[in-house]
Amino acid sequence: MRSVQRTRIEADLVRDVSLVCLAGGIVGVSFGAIAVAGGLPVWVPVAMSLLVFAGSAQFSAVGILLAGGGPVAAAATGLLLNSRTAAFSLAVAEHMGSGRLARLVGAHLVTDETAAFTLAQPDPARRRAAFWLSGLGLFAVWNAGVAAGALAGSALGDTARFGLDAAFPAVLAALVLPALREDAGLRRAALPGGALALAATPVVPAGVPVLLALAGLVLRGGGRRPA
Repeated sequence: MRSVQRTRIEADLVRDVSLVCLAGGIVGVSFGAIAVAGGLPVWVPVAMSLLVFAGSAQFSAVGILLAGGGPVAAAATGLLLNSRTAAFSLAVAEHMGSGRLARLVGAHLVTDETAAFTLAQPDPARRRAAFWLSGLGLFAVWNAGVAAGALAGSALGDTARFGLDAAFPAVLAALVLPALREDAGLRRAALPGGALALAATPVVPAGVPVLLALAGLVLRGGGRRPA
């Protein structure tokens, strides 16, 4: 009975990871295509995906570059968006393995999805398996999708003709809206931050409004109640 239950859990894990990988690959194709069709060289989204491997941070950074912002603003925004993975890394570190190589590679594979799959498992052995299965699977599919999209993007030309220019805000909205629905503190931070960014957009360089919007985080911190 226990072996049957374990097989069922492992089958469910493989199925769930496969579905998330499929979605990640589709988003990766979109990212690569838009980046190149918007004017960036093919190597930029490909190298970014290999070295950064952070979907929301990559979308934000490339979106700022395509809007005319500088590399400093793009990098700063990407780093700030990706800073949340520091907490995820602490939560899943013990499930990566004990060797230096395992920790080094594992740290690069930490994402929202890998942390969620890992921490959802009932015992340490399954958590380690879930981390590496989801981490390596998502890394491979994401990079393959980005490379395919980048190669296709060079032949697309005008992104507006295909509606791809709307994909960046659409993807970012999809990433943000679920958290806003579930967390009143985030809504308190997002509303004034978004208003500040909107007001500053006509008078500051591209990319700066995104950084100004982070001022809303002061309200989130101030609005927390002690447990």
